Amino acid sequence: SAQFQLVVPVTVVFAPGSVPGDLPKALPFRDVQEMEISVNLRTSVTSRYEMLYRSTTAQEEAALDVAAARDADAALRPLQDTSLGSLTVYVLPESSSLLPQGTSVYVGKHRSALVRAGGGLAALHRRLRQLTQVMSFTATSIATALSDRVPDGQLGPDARRHLKSSPGYEITFSLLNPDPKSHAVDWDIEGAVNRYVRPVLNKLSLVANFSVDSQILYYAVLGVTPRFDKESSSFLLSAHSLPHVINPVEARLGSSAASLYPVLNFLLYVPERSHSPLYIQDKDGAPVRTNAFHSPRWGGIMVYNVEAPDTPQASLPLHVDVDMVRVMEVFLAQLRLLFGLSREELPPEFLLESPGNEGLADWELDRLLWAHAVENIATVSTTLTSLAQLLDKIGNIVIKDDVASEVYRAVASAQTAMAELAAGNLHSAFQASKEAVTSSEKAFFDPSLLHLLYFPDDQKFAIYIPLFLPMAVPILLSLARIVQESRQRKKEPTKMD
Repeated sequence: SAQFQLVVPVTVVFAPGSVPGDLPKALPFRDVQEMEISVNLRTSVTSRYEMLYRSTTAQEEAALDVAAARDADAALRPLQDTSLGSLTVYVLPESSSLLPQGTSVYVGKHRSALVRAGGGLAALHRRLRQLTQVMSFTATSIATALSDRVPDGQLGPDARRHLKSSPGYEITFSLLNPDPKSHAVDWDIEGAVNRYVRPVLNKLSLVANFSVDSQILYYAVLGVTPRFDKESSSFLLSAHSLPHVINPVEARLGSSAASLYPVLNFLLYVPERSHSPLYIQDKDGAPVRTNAFHSPRWGGIMVYNVEAPDTPQASLPLHVDVDMVRVMEVFLAQLRLLFGLSREELPPEFLLESPGNEGLADWELDRLLWAHAVENIATVSTTLTSLAQLLDKIGNIVIKDDVASEVYRAVASAQTAMAELAAGNLHSAFQASKEAVTSSEKAFFDPSLLHLLYFPDDQKFAIYIPLFLPMAVPILLSLARIVQESRQRKKEPTKMD
């Protein structure tokens, strides 16, 4: 059983003219708010928000004295606690023009938010609760991280979409050109990866190691023949046929078989001339705006149509230069979906700052680390329990010292991770949880245990009996003859002279 305590340090800073009249104490003061997240009988999660309420400093007031919320967000960053998992909320007077009309909460791209005062302490508490749900974790994100322990009926439909936590991921970009006789396709994948994908992966490097590669596959076709639509004189792929598209393509990709880590596939498909233009339809039969779809825990496919030549006698193959900005926009959105970073539905008075070319805000990175730290600890617990049950079943087992020390290390690291979560140190908690996973996997997959795993006693009998039977038959027959002869001897009367 596991008792998780997730502690989030939150600093609430009041600008002049924003202090609610019904504050229980004079500033500064501390307060704690707790919430239970129900997972199952053996796993309990308590989220604990440790709030510090204080007034702005002169520097913070100067930083807030700007025209736009975006500028305030940038100016406040050096003045706040930037440790992972911590939040700073600046409360502005109701009349403040820093927030646009109709916006009462602005979430920046670092670890802070601006909130419009109004409605007293109860209203502020309600906003703070909404904010912490957006910027750290929700009951759903923690239940999803512990999905192996949650009864199936309790999980939402998106819970199994996200990638499982892993020390590394491999990303493969593939260009599929099924008709090279008609299309000579050029894509600047290296430039696009450096410009759009690298900044995101650099930000995610705290979470895991990433490797990126790309390939061009010729004559690779989708597993489904698209339907011709007379009205629009185009070809259509309907939503229910999309799952059948992946299997034949995957056989050609060939990357996941040799990989240690989960592989994310992003495929750009240029349809052959005989099936152009090709459009993807959603469940309601409407065309999908991006002409792309994604498959949970696998990756995504985008269909890239080529303009038909103006003159029918244009020389083939047509030269195609792929618009990488359009393509990368789609692939990065799919990458966010796979990591569970899709923006949730928010109240209309919330305004979220775009993370820019980094692809994700600092607080989104924290969200990922909260979920992965909890998932890692749960994984270690499951792995070590399985290992203990396995070793129980094998009677004549010798456990080597290095396996034992990996088990001890895994347990110690998992305990450290739990303690760090309870102290509100997200960064060190996540690092310890990652070390715990590595040690538990090393112990479980140790070569000295693997052969015992595959040779339980009944299998040994199954292997050796066929070898011993041919030898045993003559021995048994001889024994039977000896017994028979000795009986015969006893029956025969001895001759008396």
